[in-house]
Amino acid sequence: MGEVRKLDLEFAAQIQQRIDLKTKPLGALGDLEVLAKQLVLIFSQGLSLAQFECARFTITQPQLVVFAGDHGIAAHGVSIAPSEVTGQMVANFANGGAAINVFCRQFDWQLSVVDCGILTTPEPELGVISQRLGTSTSCFTTSAAMSHQQLEQGLAYGKQLVENKLNRNSNLLAFGEMGIGNTSSAAAIFSALSGLAPEQTVGRGTGVDDDVQAKKLRLITQALQFHGEHLSTARDVLRCLGGFEICQMVGAMLAGARLQKAILVDGFIATVAAMLAIEMEPNCRDYMIFAHNSGEQGHSKMLAYLQAKPLLNLELRLGEGTGAALCLPILQSALAFYNDMASFSQAQVNDVVSV
Repeated sequence: MGEVRKLDLEFAAQIQQRIDLKTKPLGALGDLEVLAKQLVLIFSQGLSLAQFECARFTITQPQLVVFAGDHGIAAHGVSIAPSEVTGQMVANFANGGAAINVFCRQFDWQLSVVDCGILTTPEPELGVISQRLGTSTSCFTTSAAMSHQQLEQGLAYGKQLVENKLNRNSNLLAFGEMGIGNTSSAAAIFSALSGLAPEQTVGRGTGVDDDVQAKKLRLITQALQFHGEHLSTARDVLRCLGGFEICQMVGAMLAGARLQKAILVDGFIATVAAMLAIEMEPNCRDYMIFAHNSGEQGHSKMLAYLQAKPLLNLELRLGEGTGAALCLPILQSALAFYNDMASFSQAQVNDVVSV
């Protein structure tokens, strides 16, 4: 994939000083200040000191990609919806009728939809990007979810999408997903990576009842026992337990970090993709901003595992990238105050930082 460079902190002190000297008490804008510093650090990579000092940092042509894939585990009835709904929702995305379409239109995200491998191939006129690895993963309770070839092709597809198909002027990437059964896959991956028992990672997904949740728990426990010693690396975990959409999302995150883009991580499924990307390339973490804490019970544990503080907590559990899409105005506000808020000296206000 190519090595992901660690963020160069050359301008970190200047950025922090500029934030601290704005006309406000020290730290008064809270997490917005932390966010502004991270964004400016990312966006200033490769600049000379002269370029940095006169730069105005803004988000340009933000890209949101929804990856869709079907899962073999869904045949066991681990969701309130059958697998056919994946394809139906992909058509809904393409036709502009889903929540993610509404939010992308509202905030001027550039939205792309990718068929990573679903049961029903979308009609060509829908404009869905075809990166199919098959029609569905295998059921991970009795076999690996995908082959070595599918794994490597999926990572390559995600990389190529970011490098070749998305606008190279974009400096912010976000990734959503659609796939009936993918909360089961994400919970299994999280348990495999963290060592947490499935009882701590398995949630209700689309809103299943107690019986279905108990079935999910049993199947994921079975899968972890079945694969056992074969889960020694992040690639192994992804191949044995992952989804086609999760695989391509990992490849896209790795590519985005390698290109030093800011990566806005959505909910439960996207965060497990982020975990895998970080396991493969630890420096990816520097480029990631975590959008929200979802209503899925394992997500807060994922965020704690990554020592990540999300921007929002709205009890969202829809996926699609909806939480990430909603965060764009917050990122823009962080940069707006950094760029435009007066310093104490500029405003001729007594400096409350140093008094």
